[in-house]
Amino acid sequence: MRAMVISRFGGPDVFELQDRPRPVAGPGELLVRVVASGTNPVDAKIRQAGSWAGIPFPAVLGYDVSGVVEEVGPGVTGFKAGDEVFYTPEIFGNPNGSYAEYTVAAASIVAHKPPGLSHVEAAGIPLAGGTAWEAIVRRLAVRPGETVLIHGGAGGVGSFAIQFAKAAGARVLATASKANHEAMRDLGADVTLDYRDTDVMDRILREAGGAGVDAAFDTAGGNVPMSTQATRPFGRIATILPPTGDLDALYVKNQTLYGTFLTREGARLREMAPLFERGQARVIVDEVLPLEQVGKAHERLDSGHGRGKIILQVGV
Repeated sequence: MRAMVISRFGGPDVFELQDRPRPVAGPGELLVRVVASGTNPVDAKIRQAGSWAGIPFPAVLGYDVSGVVEEVGPGVTGFKAGDEVFYTPEIFGNPNGSYAEYTVAAASIVAHKPPGLSHVEAAGIPLAGGTAWEAIVRRLAVRPGETVLIHGGAGGVGSFAIQFAKAAGARVLATASKANHEAMRDLGADVTLDYRDTDVMDRILREAGGAGVDAAFDTAGGNVPMSTQATRPFGRIATILPPTGDLDALYVKNQTLYGTFLTREGARLREMAPLFERGQARVIVDEVLPLEQVGKAHERLDSGHGRGKIILQVGV
C-alpha cells in the first residue's frame, strides 16, 4: 500500500512516499481502506518533536479517517466488509495512522459514516468534532438559554463548538481575529470578539448581563484565567490544553474546570452524527490535497493560519 512515512522528527519535508505491507485485522479489529484523511495541529506537533507520543519509527501519522471496511477481524460484530465508516485513530504508541491507503483500528472506536456526508466531509469530523462534542455536550452540558464563550471560534475545534452550542439552544460569544468574524457568524455565533482588543473582557461581561457567561471553552490555550473572570459564579469552564496563570477566581467563584483530552470511542461519533445529517452542523473544508502532498498540508498547519480543514484524498 502507499503510505506517507516519517523516519525522524523535523519539518514538512520529512515525509517520504513508501510502499508498505498492508496491515491485517486482528481480533476485535477492522481493516479500513482509507478514502480520505483529515489533518490536525496534533499531527504537526508529533511530526516536529513527537517523542512524547511514544510512536516508533518508521511511522505513519494521521488521526482522522473516512473509508470503507475491507476486512473484519475475529470477534467483531456490527460491521461488515463494504461498510462506510469514520473514526479517529489512537495516537499514543500507534505507528499506523491514516496517511496511508489502509489502516487498522479497534472496532470499538469506529462508527458508520453518516450517509449524507461525503468521505471528504466525514474525514474532517472525528478528532476536532469529537473534542468539541466532549466539551460542549458532555462536560459543560450546555443547556437552552445559556450564554457560552468560545475562545478560538475559527479553529477546527472552535468551529464545531460554535455549532454544537447553537444546536443546544445557547447564545454564543466567540473570539478570533477580525478576519474570521464573518465565518464565525456564518457558523452561528451571536457575538464575535477580537481577542486582541483591550476592552474584550468588558464586552463579554456586557453581553453576558454583567454576571458573566454560564460556560466558557478554551480551544486556543492560555485563556483559562480570563475565562474565570468572564464566567459567572458556579459556572463551568473547559480547556483542551493545560491551564496556566492565576486561577484564584476559579475557587472564589465556585467554578468547575474540566480538562478535555479526547478518548477514542465510536459512541461519541454516533451521538454527533444526527446533527450533521440534519444540517445543524457542517464541516468547513478549506482544501483537498492528494496524499502525496501531505507536506503542503503540514506547511499550513505549521503556519497556524487558514480557515477550515485540509483533507487528504487517499483513495476513491
